[in-house]
Amino acid sequence: MSPLQTNAKVPGKEPNTDDHMELSPGVTPGCIGKSNQTQVTEFILQGFSEHPELQLPLFGCFFFLYTMALMGNTLIITVITCSCGLHSPMYFFLLNLATMDIICSSTVLPKVLAGLAWEENTISFQGCMTQLFFLVWSASSELLLLTVMAYDRYVAICRPLHYGTLMSLRLCLALAMGVWASCALNSSINIALMAQLSFCGPNVITHFFCEIPPLLLLSCSPTHVNSIMTTLADAFYGGINFLLTLVSYGYIIASILRIHSAEGKQKAFSTCSSHLIVVSIYYSAVFCAYISPASSYSPERSKLAGVLYTAISPTINPLIYTLRNQEFKAALGKLFPFCRH
Repeated sequence: MSPLQTNAKVPGKEPNTDDHMELSPGVTPGCIGKSNQTQVTEFILQGFSEHPELQLPLFGCFFFLYTMALMGNTLIITVITCSCGLHSPMYFFLLNLATMDIICSSTVLPKVLAGLAWEENTISFQGCMTQLFFLVWSASSELLLLTVMAYDRYVAICRPLHYGTLMSLRLCLALAMGVWASCALNSSINIALMAQLSFCGPNVITHFFCEIPPLLLLSCSPTHVNSIMTTLADAFYGGINFLLTLVSYGYIIASILRIHSAEGKQKAFSTCSSHLIVVSIYYSAVFCAYISPASSYSPERSKLAGVLYTAISPTINPLIYTLRNQEFKAALGKLFPFCRH
């Protein structure tokens, strides 16, 4: 029996191979010769169908956000890659963050735009698992990378004389590879566990993309292992990393307060304020979406949080990191002379 099949007895009747079962779109009969079983072949994404009057404005908003996210993060990658003056640990991690933002938004927003443009908004089971893999991969990678960036700012402000030694090229590469690899492993485990579940009827996902909590609610097989894995992942990526980031900024703030001159304090704070803003926005969205049991899942709250971390955060991150950064603006002016003013 495949992972997606499950016994589905018709109430008040014994299984009969001659019966014709009515199935929802995307649910097909399987192994009819043995028992009445159903197999989900596709899911229906609810999206924003409960507000049909907002379809066109939402399409315009999502199209604008996705275009800006692609342009802004691609610009960051291009400028950092082509500017020798930006080949430092801070910009190396910023390049990785921009890459994660592109993956995250490109995993979700094209499908959202297609769903808003056409009435039918379905996604195959394989497509759903693929979307979920890249979403979990990029989202968890961003949380872990934000912790690494907080450590980088801690070393730069609290131990500036040892910065070159502590944040060597080898360490930066190891940290980046560790982030990508560990989060890919986490995502693979989640998808493997999800693929073992049985989905035997309801196939409407109350979200505008495939997400773990609503998928668990649709499963007709036990989801205890999935819930435990999700809780452990939430505790590590959302809890421990958040605490580590707070510890880093605790030391940073204490170090800044010990600086006597106001100009020195302002300069030190400006080097980490952009990162602090990004951390605040991203963690607010993630906590709202994931730090709660699946049984208390709220579609409206989850959709709002999903918009924050798949559309708004990737769009404003380039603005936050570039508009306040004189080095980046100088490098941008050298690379594109028409941008100097």
